[in-house]
Amino acid sequence: MSDVQSYLLKVDEDKEGAQQIVDQTAHGLASKEKSLIDVVQSLGEYINDEDASIRSKAITYLSQVISALPNTTLSRQQVQVLCQFFCDRIEDGGAIGGLRKLQSLSRFNKEMAIMSFRALVEHFQDLMIRPHAQRLQILELLNDLMLNHRPPLKSLGDEAIVGITDLVSGEKDPRSLMIIFSVLQVLMIEWDVAAKAETLFDSAFCYFPITFRPPPDDPYRITAQDLKNRLRGCISASSHFAPFAFPQLLEKLDSTSPNVKKDVLQTLTACATSYSLAAVSNWSTTLWDSLKYEILNVQEEDLAEDSLETLQAIATTLGKDLSSTKQTTHLARFLKPIANECMEQLHEPQHKKAKPAGQILSSLAATSPIALFHVVKAILPPLLTLYQDADSIASQKALLEVLVQICNAAVILNELSGVTRPSADAEQPLTPFKDRLFELFSQVLMSSPNEEVTFRIVALKGLLRLCQIHNYLQSSEIGMTVQYLDEIVLTEDPNGREDVKNEAIQALVEISKSKHYLIMDITFPAFMANLPDHSLPDQNDYIVTLEGLARLSVEKAISDTLIRRLLSKLETVLQHDGQASYAQALFSTIEYVLSRRDLATDSNLSIYHEKIVVAYVCRAALASVGSGPQALIEPDTLEILGRLAGRIIHALDEHKRQSVAVETYTLFTHEGTLFNSVIYRQGLSEEHRRTMILSTWMLAGVGQAADALYTVADDVNFNSLLNELTRFALVETIPLIRHYVLKQIALLVNRSSTSQGLSVALHVMFNPFQAAKVDSTSWTDVTHIVFWIAKALLLRLAHIREVLDHLLGLLADKSCGSTSARGFALLLAPDEMLSKRYGGNIRLLAKQKVFNICVPRIAADFRAAEANLKPNYLIALSGILKDIPTEVAMTEIATMLPLLLQSLDLPDQAVKAATIESLAVISQESPEAVESHMSSLVNRLLQAASKPAENIPIFPGKIKDSVLLPYRPGIIKGLLPMLDDPRRNVRRMAVECRATWTNMDEPEPSITSQVPMEDLVVKAERKKRTTVLWELGNGVTDFHLFKNVRVFGLGQARVSYKDFTLLLTVLRQKITSTNLDPFRNGHIDIALLRFPANDDVNRALPA
Repeated sequence: MSDVQSYLLKVDEDKEGAQQIVDQTAHGLASKEKSLIDVVQSLGEYINDEDASIRSKAITYLSQVISALPNTTLSRQQVQVLCQFFCDRIEDGGAIGGLRKLQSLSRFNKEMAIMSFRALVEHFQDLMIRPHAQRLQILELLNDLMLNHRPPLKSLGDEAIVGITDLVSGEKDPRSLMIIFSVLQVLMIEWDVAAKAETLFDSAFCYFPITFRPPPDDPYRITAQDLKNRLRGCISASSHFAPFAFPQLLEKLDSTSPNVKKDVLQTLTACATSYSLAAVSNWSTTLWDSLKYEILNVQEEDLAEDSLETLQAIATTLGKDLSSTKQTTHLARFLKPIANECMEQLHEPQHKKAKPAGQILSSLAATSPIALFHVVKAILPPLLTLYQDADSIASQKALLEVLVQICNAAVILNELSGVTRPSADAEQPLTPFKDRLFELFSQVLMSSPNEEVTFRIVALKGLLRLCQIHNYLQSSEIGMTVQYLDEIVLTEDPNGREDVKNEAIQALVEISKSKHYLIMDITFPAFMANLPDHSLPDQNDYIVTLEGLARLSVEKAISDTLIRRLLSKLETVLQHDGQASYAQALFSTIEYVLSRRDLATDSNLSIYHEKIVVAYVCRAALASVGSGPQALIEPDTLEILGRLAGRIIHALDEHKRQSVAVETYTLFTHEGTLFNSVIYRQGLSEEHRRTMILSTWMLAGVGQAADALYTVADDVNFNSLLNELTRFALVETIPLIRHYVLKQIALLVNRSSTSQGLSVALHVMFNPFQAAKVDSTSWTDVTHIVFWIAKALLLRLAHIREVLDHLLGLLADKSCGSTSARGFALLLAPDEMLSKRYGGNIRLLAKQKVFNICVPRIAADFRAAEANLKPNYLIALSGILKDIPTEVAMTEIATMLPLLLQSLDLPDQAVKAATIESLAVISQESPEAVESHMSSLVNRLLQAASKPAENIPIFPGKIKDSVLLPYRPGIIKGLLPMLDDPRRNVRRMAVECRATWTNMDEPEPSITSQVPMEDLVVKAERKKRTTVLWELGNGVTDFHLFKNVRVFGLGQARVSYKDFTLLLTVLRQKITSTNLDPFRNGHIDIALLRFPANDDVNRALPA
């Protein structure tokens, strides 16, 4: 049996077997064991068979054999013969694959490419009726020819254009369309299309607009936006399309669909950008007449923005490479009527069209310096006159906003590179108005009443824009502006509103980017002078000043100067025994400034280390024994100083961090001073013990350099240090100090570099009393130690099963079970010190492994536990879940859900809140898991005392309405008491919750096709007075027409004719069978529906 016979027998049932036959034949040809002529001759009886499917399979066999051959196997003559053969047999199917292989070979020449193309064109009518998979192959062959053999096809001229437009017509498959648009775009750009412009344009525009929606789980990942972008590239490919593109696009701009309008506007922008100056100029006025409606009568903000972008694209094209400011240029002729029309709108500055008119002018002015020149010349003189004559602050503010927008356009042009500037003899357009603008903005900002917040903010932004225009204001004028802003920040009483002050600080920040020396020469002295040398207990005016200084420290030069001056001020405050809160504010400001810097590469890092870390940590240590400013030993001061020191230390190199580690407990003090290390000593004062706060932050900052051998005397090892810290934590009575000691323990354990160290830590966790050599203490203190050590071990995945087995076993202990249950919330909670930022040993899978071990064990132990111990397991589960990623938690929904429901019965409000959050996540991610527990869940949520209505609204829309509807009456009634809750937030959530459940079963409009809905108007008539009750606008709206009948629709979308026919039938029956007062009981019983866009619907209405 020949290979072809075997192939034909297997190809339908055994694809792999058929492919093996193909590979075998190809191998024989490549090794010269078989000849090509023998293979072709073996096809003889099959390629002439009367059955078309057999002919197709035989040709496919040959195509697959050719495709499996190495590229160098076939000679030029063989390629020529095969190409002719496939072209002659192209209508039989299967030949396309062979031609695709042949065209990829180096021996495939110009004549063969033309032959293949003509074969496609000659048989296009037969080819285009094939299934889309085969059509896709045909288009892929065409794409290959365009890609690899473009010159031969280009030599065909109009023949190629006509042939390709025939081949690409009538396609709907998105994969095919992506190829079609790519081929057409090449054709439109590289061919001379002048004679066939309309034909080519029609071949692409027939697909506009794209309404494709990819199916769920689309394997090809082709989106509607991909198709739109390709099609847009075709429409905008050639200026020859302008006479066809602009009229048809403007016609579609009248569409009622926002998506279509948006697509049209973006396509117009693409055309205006790529078409020639002459083509755009011919249509510029017509385009303006259409676009202005979308902007001046704004209905959709995004459509107005797209329209502005189109206008900008037109102005950019008309002003490209233009340096002349004459009024005879295309750009000048385009801008003149626009400026005049916008000025007409600005004569009524409070009218709704005035603001968009200003946006039009500023958008156009920002396209080029020449456009700015024409806009400024046309509108600034009359605009200033209008401002002068305005009779209200509201009108002045509206006009001032336009002035600011024009100035902003000048700023934008400064930032653009490569724009053509006006000729050298042309005056900068804003220069004649500089003094007037500066005076106007300054007067409004500094002389207007403080209550006119928005008016002053507009003026402030205007001054900032003037300062940002390159070489516009002199340094003295910018300096005056800085003084104005300083005065606002430092002296104004905001009367409860910080808007102007915040804008002033932000303006100073912007000015500092280009004129930082003015900030250092003017602002810093003014701000620093406003800082007192000491403060009274009830004074905190310095906070506003420090906030302003902190926000100004964006540029390095400014922040360097600021830190120096703040350290100087801090020294003065400490010398005058200033309030601790003042010193804390200064430290916080320094910490904030340094947090915005990359300290590791900062040239001043060593200075910060010496002047901040070493100096102030040492002074704080001495203050703890009565030999320094007491402000430094306050707990809040120590925490802020410790955080600042930790940040700086962590940025040091490894060698310096090791030297710092040696000082962890000596705190840079020298022998002979009154200060002694806190560890290994007892009976110290509380102030002395507080220095453990600083030691802990230093330990965090040194990272892996925190080995015990570096931190204490040489004869003390990790074991003794850990035991001492454990003793310290057990006997310490001050919660804050104990908290930092516990963090030290966790830091040492987490960073331990030896397995022996981890074993020691495990021993301490199991036997804290023995390690600390303490006889008795409270179980609460012991539990804290156990869980902090456990946290350190679990984050690095060390001894994970031993640790968790021990912790879970504590839940069944009647003496410490309750305390242990709350400890589980600590295990995975984020911690600033135990983090990768400070060199912590944090493994990526730590949370997942803890969850996978704990949850099944908790569920099993819960079922076997005594009734009085069950709450321990629920609290522990809640503590773990709050820090578990959603995707991890969803793997154990079935196990967790019953436990979570029972957690809602616990009296602990924090546990309830965490449980509700977990249930809310589950209802979002896996609503079907919640559905079987709805009765129990709803009842428990209504009974919950904390956050009663916060998460219930989540369920509608996620869980099936059919499951929720039976509970709706009970929920709406159950939420009534919460409407009278004294807490405003609870009342608001209760109202929102009730509204969500009340509207839960509103029917969604059917979005299919046919009847446009934007003209739907419902009116109620009473006597001769007509009241418009509802006019359908944007979004989904519903109106209760009768007690049991609702009219609903989707703004500017389409709904099925069938749906509305049914609706009208119901309305007709209701109207004809009802003889009631239209307004009785507050319901409308008579309605007049009007559909101007569709006469068929009008005829269906009742008379």
